[in-house]
Amino acid sequence: MYWAGVGSAGIQVGAVSAAAGWLLGPVGAVAGGALAVLVAVPYGWAVVRVRAYPATPRGVGLFAVDHSWSLVNTIAGAAFLAANLARGHRLDPLACRHRGRINIFEQAVRGYATTVGNVVAGANARCERHEDVHVRQARLFGPLYLPLIAVNYVLFSVLPVWWLVHDHAGYPITGAGRYFTHGVYHHVWHEAWAYRRDVHDRHGPRSGVPRAGRRARRERPGRGS
Repeated sequence: MYWAGVGSAGIQVGAVSAAAGWLLGPVGAVAGGALAVLVAVPYGWAVVRVRAYPATPRGVGLFAVDHSWSLVNTIAGAAFLAANLARGHRLDPLACRHRGRINIFEQAVRGYATTVGNVVAGANARCERHEDVHVRQARLFGPLYLPLIAVNYVLFSVLPVWWLVHDHAGYPITGAGRYFTHGVYHHVWHEAWAYRRDVHDRHGPRSGVPRAGRRARRERPGRGS
């Protein structure tokens, strides 16, 4: 397991140093590497502490994806982890041992579980599968994942096409804050995908079950199940 922690820290520092060196030259490479150490080393320590990657082909495969195609997300998750540890938040080894992720007990944002890369803060049994979807999304979309989320948030914030399918009774939009927490948040693509997975897990593969923030479709007469 130590190989995963040491390897992760080394890969992250090397990647950030190389990118900074390409952009800013030798001084940038040194500065970038020094900054990367501040987040990569705590992440590497946490990987060992919670035994995130099992010593199996699956574990090696997850590690390889997280430190190649999804490396940008892993570095972002390492920064997220470092910020949480600096706030005194604690690791939850039992929740993530051999599951390819790092769990933190406390919430990073009050009222929400939050996932960045494969680092999950504030999850419980009720929302664990939802957050696992976000971990898989990061691995699937790699360096495109965070930019696609950002673009979708901006688009749906200024152009609320989701308003037409929104569940206004269940998630009323009563102010600017709820416009984002009850509206935009539930309809951006990665959250809508994760909530759809929640519905599938809870109700099985059946149609007509509403996703969070979205109206259920009405059955036409004579087509009820």
